Amino acid sequence: MSTSVKAIEKPRLSVKLQTLAAASAIIGAVVLPQIFHVMGAVSGLGTKLGEVFLPMHLTIFLAGLLAGPMAGAAAGVMAPLASFALTGMPSSAMLPFMMIELCAYGLFSGLLRNVNIPVIGKVFAVQVAGRAVRAGAILVSVYALGNAAIPVSIIWTSITTGIFGIVLQLVLIPLIIFRVENGTANEK
Repeated sequence: MSTSVKAIEKPRLSVKLQTLAAASAIIGAVVLPQIFHVMGAVSGLGTKLGEVFLPMHLTIFLAGLLAGPMAGAAAGVMAPLASFALTGMPSSAMLPFMMIELCAYGLFSGLLRNVNIPVIGKVFAVQVAGRAVRAGAILVSVYALGNAAIPVSIIWTSITTGIFGIVLQLVLIPLIIFRVENGTANEK
C-alpha cells in the first residue's frame, strides 16, 4: 500500500500580493523583535527574550505558508538585513547566518504551502530543515572558511535557548493559518 502526499489547490497569489506579503513579513520581523527587546530591557533580561521567543521567525514562516516560496525566501533574506540596518541586530557576525536560516524557513514553508499535511507538520519540517541549513552554513564558515567569530557550539545553544520559541511556533502558526484561511473562506 503506497501513500503519497497530495497537493491541495490554493490560489496562486499575484506578484503584487506576494510583494505585499513579503514587505509585511519584513516589517513584522523588524518590529516584533524590537518589542521583545524593549520588554527584555525593561525586565533586565536584555536581548534574551528575542533569543527565547524567536519573534523574527514567525512572520517569515507565515509569509511562506500564506504567499509561497518566493515571498517567503525574499522576506527571509531581507528581514535580518533590514533589522540590522535599522537596529544593529542581529550582530554582524550572526547576520549572514540569520539571513540563510530565515531564507530557508521562508522558502521551505512556501514549498510546503500546497502540500496536504497538517500545518503543524509543515512547521516542524521547516524548523528542522531551516536549522539544518543554518547548522551547515555555520560548519562551512568555521571549518572551511576559518571563521573564528562564531563558535560551532552556537548550533546547539540556539536550539536549547530558543526551545520555547520553537514550541510557540508549533502552536501559534497553525492557529494563525487556520484563522486566516477560515476568515478568507467565511468572506466568500
